[in-house]
Amino acid sequence: MSLDFNTLLQRYADLTVRVGLNLQPGQRLLIRAPVEAVQLVRLITDRAYQDGARLVQIIWRDEQLNVSRLRYAPRDSFTEFPAWQAKAIEEYAAQGEAMLAIISPDPDLYTGLDTEAVATMQRVERQYYKGYMEHVVRSTMNWLGIAMPNPAWAAKIFPQLPSEQQMPQLWATLFRLCRLDTPDPIAAWETHISQLSLRSAYLNTKQYAALRYHAPGTDLTIGLPHGHIWKSARDTSQRGIPFTPNLPTEEIFTLPHRARVDGVVTATKPLNLNGALVDGFQMAFAEGRVTTLRASVGEEHLQRLVDTDEGARFLGEVALVPHNSPIAQSGLLFFNTLFDENAASHIALGRAYQFTLQGGEQMSDGEFAQAGGNISIVHTDFMIGSEHMDIDGVTEGGQAEPVMRAGEWAFSI
Repeated sequence: MSLDFNTLLQRYADLTVRVGLNLQPGQRLLIRAPVEAVQLVRLITDRAYQDGARLVQIIWRDEQLNVSRLRYAPRDSFTEFPAWQAKAIEEYAAQGEAMLAIISPDPDLYTGLDTEAVATMQRVERQYYKGYMEHVVRSTMNWLGIAMPNPAWAAKIFPQLPSEQQMPQLWATLFRLCRLDTPDPIAAWETHISQLSLRSAYLNTKQYAALRYHAPGTDLTIGLPHGHIWKSARDTSQRGIPFTPNLPTEEIFTLPHRARVDGVVTATKPLNLNGALVDGFQMAFAEGRVTTLRASVGEEHLQRLVDTDEGARFLGEVALVPHNSPIAQSGLLFFNTLFDENAASHIALGRAYQFTLQGGEQMSDGEFAQAGGNISIVHTDFMIGSEHMDIDGVTEGGQAEPVMRAGEWAFSI
């Protein structure tokens, strides 16, 4: 029997609170959400209080207000930002409270607008949120990112469908990819998380010195620092609360060594940089640093990204995703990293997560960098995997062992 929309939406709220956040009795919860998400936010709030939340607070967003600002605001005003908002979010994080971000992207939101103003606005926002991101990379709190459909996003993904069918189709897709159409979604997620944990545990025992990637347009070696930790769906906050920071998720990931990335890599999916599309792009690395880049679409946006700060030219994450993941097998391009990064193996320019290195949460930025971690105000994932990619793990002795073949796992668990 098929489930009705309201039942599935309630399941989504339950999954968010109980598996994603794993909200604990007595915790406070801060939700950042688009104004269109009011129905979902109310269900999440109900579930949170029913499960013992002390206080739930909301920061509402309306991305169309940014469009108004970009069109009409004084050109010298884009270095300004509501500091109170960043401080409130950082305060919640510092106290180890639960944090939820609901995204509802419009991939073409900033098309045709002043690109310099967009870049300045986004750079300033990242700078103000730097304190909050320090808590994210150190797992100070239990946090989660989920998505909610909107008409513009649905039209972008399903342009071939009549407009009245686009939103229902995107909701149905989201529910399926979050395993909400199964008899017991929470049990299904526990099984999935356990399987991913076995993959990460295997690679943690290996402690490879490097990974080597081979695919059309890609010949890349990524060194891994001593003491790197492969993470999967579930993490644990510094308060000891297990949580799943992304729904859906299909990846296992760790940090590369900042100075030991060499070769050429070609992206296999377009990248949406906060409303600007970058496609057909390739990068070359030497001693960890991006030395050259090119893109058939949006090269200026990619160049602006790597020019954000020095760390933006280095990698902060390496993630493995099999080509048979449900998101890859959907055959859809979501124009959003939350979904697209779970369709293909990927790497990220910018900030490394300190919890992916043994003892990293307790390290200063300088100590973390000395150990091979990367520091930046950006963290931008882009997809490089496909059914044509082979990946080898390289031991300390230089022996190559298969990790992935033709985009699929090459080892059993």
